[in-house]
Amino acid sequence: MQKGTVKFFNESKGFGFIVDSESKNEYFVHVSGLNDQVRENDEVTFELQDGRKGLNAVNVKLA
Repeated sequence: MQKGTVKFFNESKGFGFIVDSESKNEYFVHVSGLNDQVRENDEVTFELQDGRKGLNAVNVKLA
């Protein structure tokens, strides 16, 4: 499991971005990959999965 912080999440559009705590990489997250509701600046844990445009955060949970 990776750890990170929600940088941005648009509830009406159902997507956002998470910044990895260690690598500082940004990962796309879709509402379908959330296990908990998230907001900007929430600390989360997540897994990575190949998506159409690179790695996506999935199985996202509040830390």
